[in-house]
Amino acid sequence: MKRRIGTALGYFIFSLAALFSLFPLFALLLASFKPSTELLQYGLNLKLQPELLTLDNYISIFTEGGNYLSWYKNSLIILVIYTLLSLLLSSLVGYALAVYNFRGKNLIFTLVMLIMIVPIEILLLPLYNLMIKMGLINTYTGVVVPFLVLPLAVFFFRQYASGLPKELVDSARMDGCTEYGIFAKIMAPIMLPAFGAMAILLAMQSWNNFLWPLIVLTTNERFTLPVGIVSLNSPYSTNYEIMLSGSALTILPILIIFFMFQKFFIAGLTGGSVKG
Repeated sequence: MKRRIGTALGYFIFSLAALFSLFPLFALLLASFKPSTELLQYGLNLKLQPELLTLDNYISIFTEGGNYLSWYKNSLIILVIYTLLSLLLSSLVGYALAVYNFRGKNLIFTLVMLIMIVPIEILLLPLYNLMIKMGLINTYTGVVVPFLVLPLAVFFFRQYASGLPKELVDSARMDGCTEYGIFAKIMAPIMLPAFGAMAILLAMQSWNNFLWPLIVLTTNERFTLPVGIVSLNSPYSTNYEIMLSGSALTILPILIIFFMFQKFFIAGLTGGSVKG
């Protein structure tokens, strides 16, 4: 009886916390349908007034919102390229650190751990100078390349691969399978939960990335969504209603990605913490 009460209480508390965390999202969606005068007078609130709700803000984002569709396209292209390449490279590095024994292995893993604690702001200036020398300013490549092999993803894949049975690798080698074949045909399918969990996290990082694209991208047509939406506001005009409707639409890709990979998310996170 006590166990049932404890379980019910736990569900209630976590449901309440989840509902509370959704309040800002609900306020954003509600405000995106309100006129600018209402927003300037009362700001973001949870007051539902059906007579004030309008689709004008969503119409304006496509007619007066600068290059909103171009920003959306840029963000989607960068998200797809970054997520796929980062998953491939980070998984290969993490898998190698978990499965193979070679000189300097522990040193490399230590460096990966150290890079995780370095603030990104420290790296911005040298990375920017490097992008200038490589001619990658105002390009998709300049946004994607510096952070392709993410230390967190390497650590995660290394931890997950460490818990996989090494007998599978030895058996595949005895059957004449190449090292790349072992990873692609045997180990990668087993690591699908890890790929699913990391796909969500990497996609979110790419989609929400603001500071680095703000530095690297220089023309309005190349802006990503976070940079483009902020550019709608200026010292001489406030476009809060357009910014809010544009921000509300940015939620859709992440929701789609999460629902696509949600079944792998918990399995990937828990599996990566079993052994390390």
